[in-house]
Amino acid sequence: MQTQSYRVVVAGCGGMSHAWVKEVMKRADAEIVALVDLYAENAQKIKDTYQLSCGLYTDLEHAITASKANLVLDVTIPDSHFHISTTAMKQGCYVFGEKPMAASMEQAREIIQVAEATGRTLAVMQNRRYDPNIRALRELIRQGTIGKPGMINADFFLGPHFGGFRDVMESPLILDMAIHTFDQARFILGADPVSVYCHEFNPPGSWYQGNASAICIFEMSDGSVFCYRGSWCAEGAATSWEADWRITGEKGTAIWDGAGAPYAEAVSPGNQEGQFMREMVRVEAPFLWDGNTGHAGCLDEMFLALEHGRRAETDCRDNIHSMAMVLGAIESAKSGQKIFLPHQKV
Repeated sequence: MQTQSYRVVVAGCGGMSHAWVKEVMKRADAEIVALVDLYAENAQKIKDTYQLSCGLYTDLEHAITASKANLVLDVTIPDSHFHISTTAMKQGCYVFGEKPMAASMEQAREIIQVAEATGRTLAVMQNRRYDPNIRALRELIRQGTIGKPGMINADFFLGPHFGGFRDVMESPLILDMAIHTFDQARFILGADPVSVYCHEFNPPGSWYQGNASAICIFEMSDGSVFCYRGSWCAEGAATSWEADWRITGEKGTAIWDGAGAPYAEAVSPGNQEGQFMREMVRVEAPFLWDGNTGHAGCLDEMFLALEHGRRAETDCRDNIHSMAMVLGAIESAKSGQKIFLPHQKV
């Protein structure tokens, strides 16, 4: 297969852009041909830091036209994602973007419509998927080790003192962080959300103005229930950033602490009928995936999807389901009611 050459525009030259630029510069099939930022000094700083020979722009459309780009990296703030992705696709570019894919479900649906109309794609950075441990946990479930999953639980308890914008957000945990855990649940189960009930609150001792803790109950399309308990102001006994997972199925339970190797305890085939407490056997997770991790792994998948002419794992038509979980949870918390999440036509 002929390797395509990607002429890359980086839109948004703030702190997060470093991770993207570093990975793109490692690739033989990609060249950064333009940097775009509303503040020219930000673009100049990235150019100088990485000694790039490319144009600097404050307007994306101009940058694409002048540089003859065919790929845009959207590393801007969430409120800009809709404009960046739709403008880029209409100009003939593919797009890799930071999460969330848009600021509202209406914008997300329109992004998908633009992708369908232009034949271009938007792939979203969900770097938590690219970890050998979560891949192994997913394989445990896919191989039927614990049978059909009935309940999946994720606990996320950390106490980061960020300062800045997160401290004044209305829903810092759900809006800024929970999409990672929600997307992980979809990835592990291979299922999408059907409904959500969420109770959001701000516990004593919180240093956030908004609600930094939440309990969410999702009904999933495979019939399972996903329960999320989380807090961003939990001091002590921290979980990992990947959360602490317990998945119960027809014939066993899978465990992952978010850091080490996952495993399962499954019902032993030697049990007798009518036995009160059945004996279990430990099953180690199969590690079949050896790709790059984090941002690098997600970018590898994005480029590979373009090369093979298929949708990336985190294509916007998939990622809209993770976004629906976040916005549905917020709606439920505000209304105090269970919210049914409409099927997204993708």
